[in-house]
Amino acid sequence: MKLLSFRADGRDRWGAADGAGAIDLGARLGRYPDLLSLLRAEALAEAEKAARGAPVDYALDDIAFLPPIPDPDKTVCIGVNYANRDDEYVDRSAQAKYPNVFMRTQGSLTGHGQPVLRPPESEQFDYEGEIAIVIGKPGRRIPQDRAEDHIAGLTCLNEGSVRDWMRHGKFNITQGKNFEQSGAAGPWMVTADQFDGYDDLRVTTRVNGEVRQDDTTANMIFGFRYLIAYVSAFTALKPGDVISTGTPTGAGAFFDPPKWLVPGDIVEVEAAGIGTLANRVADDESPPARFGG
Repeated sequence: MKLLSFRADGRDRWGAADGAGAIDLGARLGRYPDLLSLLRAEALAEAEKAARGAPVDYALDDIAFLPPIPDPDKTVCIGVNYANRDDEYVDRSAQAKYPNVFMRTQGSLTGHGQPVLRPPESEQFDYEGEIAIVIGKPGRRIPQDRAEDHIAGLTCLNEGSVRDWMRHGKFNITQGKNFEQSGAAGPWMVTADQFDGYDDLRVTTRVNGEVRQDDTTANMIFGFRYLIAYVSAFTALKPGDVISTGTPTGAGAFFDPPKWLVPGDIVEVEAAGIGTLANRVADDESPPARFGG
């Protein structure tokens, strides 16, 4: 089942994608005002039953997509998690013993079909195509052998990055990963029952139709089970939490010369069994921030 959040007729809604249309499940299951409340109630089976045979309420072309979970408690991102990505770094450092982890704010992500914004503070705007896990069952210190039980589904994520701002601090990249509306998630969450395992899922990123990234989760350093166990060791995972699992080689920063995103570019992140997240790049027309340093 494909579950999505969207805006139509002036209201935020949620439902199921069926072909070229969306079924408004919020109108049918009023006790769940949004997809997050459905996950918290562990009521995916109710949504599936309500969607079965229901007529489409909106054409997908007539809705504004939101991130599948517009308001998660947290979005946890994993850096440098494909085995050959170390080759992109000049220091050729040894493979990490543990995952590289950082967080993204809710406002830094938008939905499928919405513009991603290049900030006025930098021209070094980049893409990172990823598969993201949506948590469905809460847990703390989750053992790896039970980790997959906590997955509600998967979505695509474009982990938009402002590269020079990732190097402002000595030990963190937070600011370069959190410009408003610099990344995107969607177009929907595909429920876990649609996947026969997670160990060989392909993710491909295209810019204006040109393939830039292409790899499978078989080449991850830390797989889904390990990531859920590791993250839940230091923070309680809650329904709707998102873990974005890392990007393959081929980000624009590592071409010679770099291939930065510019307004008008179309970034597509396609993942096996999920679909394609597509966004056009636009300039954030706000005046740039001015500060010393």
